[in-house]
Amino acid sequence: MNAHLQPTGSAYFISPETTAVESHTLSVLVDNEPGVLARVIGLFSGRGYNIESLTVSETEHQAHLSRITIVTRGTPHVLEQIKAQLERIVPVHRVVDLTVRARELGQDRPIEREVALVKVIGEGDMRAETLRLADAFHAKVVDATVGHFILEITGKSSKIDQFVAIMKPLGLIEVCRTGIAAMNRGAQGM
Repeated sequence: MNAHLQPTGSAYFISPETTAVESHTLSVLVDNEPGVLARVIGLFSGRGYNIESLTVSETEHQAHLSRITIVTRGTPHVLEQIKAQLERIVPVHRVVDLTVRARELGQDRPIEREVALVKVIGEGDMRAETLRLADAFHAKVVDATVGHFILEITGKSSKIDQFVAIMKPLGLIEVCRTGIAAMNRGAQGM
């Protein structure tokens, strides 16, 4: 067996695949009840699938439904397995691969946004540069003292990654990110 195909305990190495690994965003509509999130996450961990981003929130209060948005990576075959296994969990009402749906609609990706809180310390010129860059990235100051700022930034994950990288030499000390929220363009719902 080739060294790059050695089993690692991950489902990505069950069979040699020639198809490229892709990142996909899945939207899962579930009953809002105790234990559902644990069952969904257990499916991923029990099969060696990685979750790159996870967000959960009740979206339909009257119906007691929550939406779980998961970003994961895999070959098309592995992603289909994940989707099929998620659909078999009893409190799951619907699973939509937003990445596949976007392509079916002739789009590159679904609309994806993330929010981050970024804490930066600094004085003098560093403080002024932090504010200038925050303005350039459309980040809002949500808390400020003489010695620090907490900035809120919303956008694609790549924009937040870039902002965090730029803030590091200016005194970045803490970052908190929400994970990706996503939906497809157009008039059709999930």
